[in-house]
Amino acid sequence: MGKQKQKKGGGAGKPQEYRSIAKNRRARHDFHVLEELECGAMLLGTEVKSLRGGQCSLQEAFVRIQDGELTLVRAHIPEYTFGNKQNHDPLRPRKLLAHRTQIRKWEKAVKEQGTTLIPLEVYFQGSRVKVLVGLVRGKKQHDKRATLKEKQDKRDVARAMARRDR
Repeated sequence: MGKQKQKKGGGAGKPQEYRSIAKNRRARHDFHVLEELECGAMLLGTEVKSLRGGQCSLQEAFVRIQDGELTLVRAHIPEYTFGNKQNHDPLRPRKLLAHRTQIRKWEKAVKEQGTTLIPLEVYFQGSRVKVLVGLVRGKKQHDKRATLKEKQDKRDVARAMARRDR
């Protein structure tokens, strides 16, 4: 499934399991991530069950600040297969939990600087669902090309080093 990490936290000094559900890979390609924040998510039971199955898409998702609250918009969590009439709407807006001071700080940044908020990753931390939200600024086309070139150069160097060790 996803990578397994042990993080401290929770009750009685027990390590909490980290399991990634979905990552927004395009985000780091299309945007400069200026700041990151881990938020809790208010979800329905069928949404959590669907996430436990590893189903989620952040392709078109973004975060909006409304009435001093963070809201995750257009994140697709498919309906739970065994859900009944209480099943959730896959594209419903979901409230994110963060400290009020952090929300105010980011609200100023979004209004003044032309930045935006997007979800970078959804994961389980213990039994709780967390969303990693990034304050981002869009990249220009030449920045994207430079990033791809750096990535390719690193790959080439790693291959050359691997061949040399044989």
